[in-house]
Amino acid sequence: MMNDTTKILLRATEIIDLEVLFQFQLDKEGGYLAAFMPKDPTDKDAYITKHTQLLSDPSVNNQTILLDGNIVGRIAKFVVEGKTEITYWIERKFWKQGIATLALKKFLAIETSRPIFGRVAFDNFGSQKVLEKCGFVKIGFEKGFANARKTEIEAFIFKLN
Repeated sequence: MMNDTTKILLRATEIIDLEVLFQFQLDKEGGYLAAFMPKDPTDKDAYITKHTQLLSDPSVNNQTILLDGNIVGRIAKFVVEGKTEITYWIERKFWKQGIATLALKKFLAIETSRPIFGRVAFDNFGSQKVLEKCGFVKIGFEKGFANARKTEIEAFIFKLN
């Protein structure tokens, strides 16, 4: 288990990171839990194009998560319909080690936009715990089509003031 002295570093995402980050998205279990994925998560060109554009969007704060100098995930702030939201993805072999929680705490120290919202599939208990450990409070839910599950599911909405 990680602790506050663990060397988790965040740095601005670079185009060269996108190759590694794309590979994380191919994990079927991770995609299932993330639920709200692109229609074709295996379309590398679409991923690289989309995320390259996001890197130059000043309203988006993309950070790459490093552990011992190796990329283990990503975290980002973006704005949708005037609301600031958070997203993150940790490579599955690093799950349940506290990396997501430490990375989100570090991210929230540099990304001061508030309120900030997080949305998580109803059955993604790990991500729900990460948000709660970082001070987010569950404020509601919504239904949406989850491409990774090919059906509509419920997502919980969390908020940090």
